[in-house]
Amino acid sequence: MTAPSPRRRAFSALPLAAACALLAACGNALETDQPAVPATPTDPGFEMTIAPPSSSVTDVPDPDRISPEAATALCDTIRADLDSWRDQGSIIARVSFNGAVHNWAVRNGGLNDAVVRDRSVVDTATTTQCPDVRDRALEVLDVPDLAAALAGF
Repeated sequence: MTAPSPRRRAFSALPLAAACALLAACGNALETDQPAVPATPTDPGFEMTIAPPSSSVTDVPDPDRISPEAATALCDTIRADLDSWRDQGSIIARVSFNGAVHNWAVRNGGLNDAVVRDRSVVDTATTTQCPDVRDRALEVLDVPDLAAALAGF
């Protein structure tokens, strides 16, 4: 094996020297004669006021209560999926049902907590709003109640 020529050594050292020169030139970029500016205002005349919410702001949904509108949305969700669940068979349909209930809960004010605490709220809501849809879902899912079909809550 032959040693690299002096010319090759000079050319390989050139990029290293250029990089060192560039870093040295940038090294003083943070050093200035001006004092640092504080992150928070120090002017005694500075005031910040946060206005209370106006009356036109809609109320945040109560995550512990299923409204009639949310129950109707659950019924609509179940009704729309019944035929595909029937085609899937009861075991796969239960997985799809879980996904449908999770999506419904998220879209209706984060009702997941209410369902986690008491899975029977799904039965209560559907018994009140759409008993016919609930009965068909029980048949397709092959469960005694909808709470029994919920896993992962």
